[in-house]
Amino acid sequence: MSSSPPTLGALLRGLRSREGWTLKEMSAKSGIPVSTLSKIEHDRLTLSYDKLQQLGQRLGMRMSELFAEGVEDTAQPVTARRSLSDVARSVRVETPNYDYYYLCTELRRKRMVPVLTKIRARSTEQFGDLVRHSGEEFLYVLSGKVVVQTEFYDTVTLGPGEALYIDSSMGHAYLAAQDCDEAEVLAVMSSDEEELMQSLFSIHEEQRQTAASNENGVPGGPRRAATRR
Repeated sequence: MSSSPPTLGALLRGLRSREGWTLKEMSAKSGIPVSTLSKIEHDRLTLSYDKLQQLGQRLGMRMSELFAEGVEDTAQPVTARRSLSDVARSVRVETPNYDYYYLCTELRRKRMVPVLTKIRARSTEQFGDLVRHSGEEFLYVLSGKVVVQTEFYDTVTLGPGEALYIDSSMGHAYLAAQDCDEAEVLAVMSSDEEELMQSLFSIHEEQRQTAASNENGVPGGPRRAATRR
């Protein structure tokens, strides 16, 4: 026996569920009042073709996407990917202020980039400009004390066992506290950007140039090369 085609209400509920939106969030994105959306989802109201076109435009979607059921498509394939890693097998990048140990580097197109980092910089002059890159990141302090400076929040100091989660596009800097020779942290960065790791390497190069300029008084002083282990 064939199943009945989905109603507009069911399709909108499915769309909202796939995107993780509340009724209020979908109302803000679409410009349709919450009460109206609720009536549509419960099949007590419908929309004309023109209104559906406007809805798609406001949500940044094609009509075909609005009407996609997407039940089968939402299931992610099992890739069975796995990577064992340690510091000895990491890709090491040295700068005057940091040592970065990139873990599980043999996996390509990762959604997360795990990095063990040793922090020596103690001042904004040593660090340079705040760093910004796409995505989000999680920081967990393993040893020492870390001073975290961010663009929109007051500076905080984190000790071993303390953690932080931030929007990476917000300017940020991690410094070792004044009474700490070196701090060690585990950072996990996540982004939809496929070349996130390359972007991070570019940031490291800028840090090397900034540190060399501060040391020698001229831009583009001696640099320390990245090494692989």
